[in-house]
This record gives sequence, structure tokens and C-alpha cells, in this order.
Amino acid sequence: MARQVKTSRKIAFTVIAWGVGLAIFFPILWTFLTSFKTEADAIADPPLFLNFHWTLENYTAVQERSDYFSHFMNSVIISVGSTLAGLVIAVPAAWAMAFVPGKRTKDVLMWMLSTKMLPPVGVLVPLYLLFRDAGLLDTRIGLVIVLTLINLPIIIWMLYTYFREIPGEILEAARMDGASLKAEILYVLTPMAVPGIASTLLLNIILAWNEAFWTLNLTAANAAPLTAFIASYSSPEGLFYAKLSAASTMAIAPILIMGWFSQKQLVRGLTFGAVK
Repeated sequence: MARQVKTSRKIAFTVIAWGVGLAIFFPILWTFLTSFKTEADAIADPPLFLNFHWTLENYTAVQERSDYFSHFMNSVIISVGSTLAGLVIAVPAAWAMAFVPGKRTKDVLMWMLSTKMLPPVGVLVPLYLLFRDAGLLDTRIGLVIVLTLINLPIIIWMLYTYFREIPGEILEAARMDGASLKAEILYVLTPMAVPGIASTLLLNIILAWNEAFWTLNLTAANAAPLTAFIASYSSPEGLFYAKLSAASTMAIAPILIMGWFSQKQLVRGLTFGAVK
């Protein structure tokens, strides 16, 4: 009896997990299918799932209208640059909070996390004016600075959590052997936290790649990433659903492929320290 209940629960959880997974994946599948439809088929009622005329004209039109490669390179430079800049700041900060905590360390961590609760539009005007006066509007370096700052609390929190799982005695032993602070962080701490650092890097690249609010408000043409590339297909004349779906597919494909090939490393890093 107990065995049957256990089997039934396992089947139920499996069905629920598949249901949730399909519900999450369906919008991506629908976007992909719509990108191969004509504009008429894209707005057909009832919707056409597979019984439509397949065409590549949307991808051709998108590439003729926009410079996809330029937007792609902007996304790569901005997302990777902001993530690496964040790691340079976050690794020493997380080390200090994990191994040399003060009385207010937890308060500082909560304060940093609370900044993520601030609506971005609340600081858009002052930040826009600062960037305008500094000549950073519509520049890659400007977006790298912004995305570094907005994702820094997450990077520090994740690294702090991973570093807390590393025994402090190992670092003490390194100090007794004459390791400097730089050597301790670079050659002792960092290699031991590679799974955590890798998952932090991957997650923040994804967050920066998908950022739309700041990229749409602080760029125009020169530094516009793929999020702006997608938004350009929403115009006063209306939405071109098929072309918008083609642009969206081209924008999300690189990050989906990266996530697919790095999923093992990402899961390993996210569960780092969960089981001793």
C-alpha cells in the first residue's frame, strides 16, 4: 500500500513538473512557429499551429531592415562586460563579508538587496541627466556601468553564499604559509569557488542580456542591444507579429543555446554547498 502511494506521488509530481515545463516553454515555441508564418497567418483566428504556409521571408526582412550583427555584438559586449566588472568588485566584497564580517554585515547585505526593490523608473530621470552631462548616453560603457550597478547586489549575495560554505581554516592555513591577501583570494579562494563563480557569471550574463528598461531608455542606435532590436518592430503603424517573432527568435537564440550547453555547470553552481 505504502509503495503504491509512493509510486502515485512520484507519477503525480512528474506530471505536474512536465506540465509546468511545457507551460513555460510554450510561449517560446509559439514565437518560434510564428516567425515562419506570413503576417496574415500570424493573426489568423483561430490560431494556426502547424497547418500554415511556412516561409523565411520574415528573417530576410528583419536582416534587410536592421543590422542584427551590430545589435548582437552590443549585447555580447554589454552583458559580458558588466558581468566581469561586477565580479571584479563583488569577489573582494563577498570575501570580506564572508570571512571578516562586522556587526553590520547582515544589515549591509539587506540594504544592497533592498535596492533591487526600487522601481527603475524612479531613478531614470536623474540617471539620464547624469549620463547626458557625462556623455554616456547611447554608449556601451554607459550601459556596462548601469548593468554592473543594478546586478551587483545579486552577484555579491550569490558569492557571499558560496564563500560561506568554504571552511575559513583553509584560508587561515594559507595565511600561515605566508600568502598575501591577493594570493589568498586569487589562488586559494577563487579555485575552490569556481562552480559558484561560474553559475554567478552565467546567471548575470542572462540578466544583462535580457535587460530591456535601461537599454531602451539610455540608447538610441550606436549601443542598442538585441532588446532594442526587438522593440523596433513595435511601431505606430501597429505590431508586425511575424517579423516581431522572427526578431525575438534571433535575439533569444544565442542565450538559449548558451544556457542549454552550460546547464550542468549552472545547476552545479546553484546547488554548490547545498549538500556537504
